[in-house]
Amino acid sequence: MNILVVGLSHKTAPVEVREKLSIPEPKIEAAIAHLKTYPHIEEVAILSTCNRLEIYVVARESQPGVREITQFLSEIGQLPLDYLRRYLFILLHQDALRHIMRVAAGLDSLVLGEGQILAQVKTTHKLAQKYNGLGQLLDRLFKQAMTAGKRVRTETSIGTGAVSISSAAVELAQIKAAHLPSCRTSIIGAGKMAHLLVKHLLAKGATQITIVNRSRKRSLELARQFPDAPLQLLEITEMLPAIAGSDLVFTSTSATEPILNRAMLQGCLACHQSLMLIDISVPRNIHADVDGLERVQCFNVDDLKAVVAQNTESRRQMAREAEVLLEEEVAAFELWRRSLDTVPTISSLRHKIESIREQELEKALSRLGSEFGEKHQEVIEALTRGIVNKILHEPMVQLRAQQDIEARERCLESLQMLFNLETNNQFT
Repeated sequence: MNILVVGLSHKTAPVEVREKLSIPEPKIEAAIAHLKTYPHIEEVAILSTCNRLEIYVVARESQPGVREITQFLSEIGQLPLDYLRRYLFILLHQDALRHIMRVAAGLDSLVLGEGQILAQVKTTHKLAQKYNGLGQLLDRLFKQAMTAGKRVRTETSIGTGAVSISSAAVELAQIKAAHLPSCRTSIIGAGKMAHLLVKHLLAKGATQITIVNRSRKRSLELARQFPDAPLQLLEITEMLPAIAGSDLVFTSTSATEPILNRAMLQGCLACHQSLMLIDISVPRNIHADVDGLERVQCFNVDDLKAVVAQNTESRRQMAREAEVLLEEEVAAFELWRRSLDTVPTISSLRHKIESIREQELEKALSRLGSEFGEKHQEVIEALTRGIVNKILHEPMVQLRAQQDIEARERCLESLQMLFNLETNNQFT
């Protein structure tokens, strides 16, 4: 079995491609089920965020597995294969292991060291588990990656003061709009990203903030986290009037289609009104036809790279420290995976010894006759089981702990020969 990942990210594909391949949470179950119908794919986990879509699989064979994932992506994005391939990355075996560790640690993020990605990796694992995408290998890999992400954040300083997508968006607004405290600001959406936008806007001195959202309950939950801030809460039906009364608008919703376009803006903006739009959603909330609209500046997540670059260089040394920890986690996973080679032999040996125990126990009990009580039979049963377990325990522990691959293979071959064992190793 082979672990591999096929995907695209902010490093390989622009937002207009990433948004076509975004898989929202409600569609994860169907996507996992679809991928598992392919003949070479055994396990599946899907990581989909505003900056990446990555499909992790355990495949019977690597190259057919890659072809099947690529075909799936072509279908869901309605993109020709030749066009799609230029934006994809493909990582096999140890490169795939190392990649998920780096992702969980925030080392592959647009914002180096950002913390949200670890929660997104946890969600990926949870959903793959819920929708029967995980088997033994990917379950262990994602748990190891989550451990790696936590270690990097506790044992290095890379997460200290790290900016997020939301804080970078506020920084961009400050650069372009100059004076945030005097800006009338609207945020479309009330999720985690919106929460961070409010937090960073308040830190910059913003005082006129409006939250526009479909769910009044969600808006109230957000407002309760900022009891001292005079946030105005509006329904989504009031979005256009809110935009018309704003100088700065952030969009951060989970909508899969644009919620704002050129015609809508032309219909609500005053003739000489200037407006800045910053869309941090993928798929984009603001239609591309807004670009070029007079007196309207429109930015998306890809425009944040210049802002993030200013923060990146000082964090590179911390990233190098983190890479050392990640190599330890990769090595730990590989050690565990190699130990799976011993499972078929150990299982076969235990089965054979157990069969012998049962046969000999049956012979002994038949000789003792019917007058031998049930309680006595239970004692002898427990005695024979205990003897077998104690005899097998130490060899099994030593076999699993053997790190030298050649030495372990020799031990396995010796056991198979001495006990005439038949094995079928699904992990090799």
